[in-house]
Amino acid sequence: QVQPVESGGGSVQAGGSLRLSCVVPGGAFSSYGMGWFRQAPGKEREFVAAIRWSQDNSWYGDSVKGRFTISKNNAENTGYLQMNNLKPEDTAVYSCAVDTEGYTHYDGVAYEFDYWGQGTQVTVSS
Repeated sequence: QVQPVESGGGSVQAGGSLRLSCVVPGGAFSSYGMGWFRQAPGKEREFVAAIRWSQDNSWYGDSVKGRFTISKNNAENTGYLQMNNLKPEDTAVYSCAVDTEGYTHYDGVAYEFDYWGQGTQVTVSS
């Protein structure tokens, strides 16, 4: 198993920033890429962003484009999600997910990812 572990959630006012981290055991040796999803109470899970370890290509959900940036540090087996200009509607549990199947690009659907973290709460107040 490749169980990712998230950190970095918290509470922030609208317009503020947070950075989430996701440590993926084995990194590029155990997986091909990682992504972030979020789920707010009463809503469906939503794709946020994804990146492959071997490329700099990244993919984003429409609601976060231009505000969130996904990045990676292969040496530390860690992916990051920099979230800027946060809005109350960004409030959700953010989960990191790992692709061990080898997708060459991501459409942002859950089945592209095999292992999921426990999630970290992000709360944005107005």
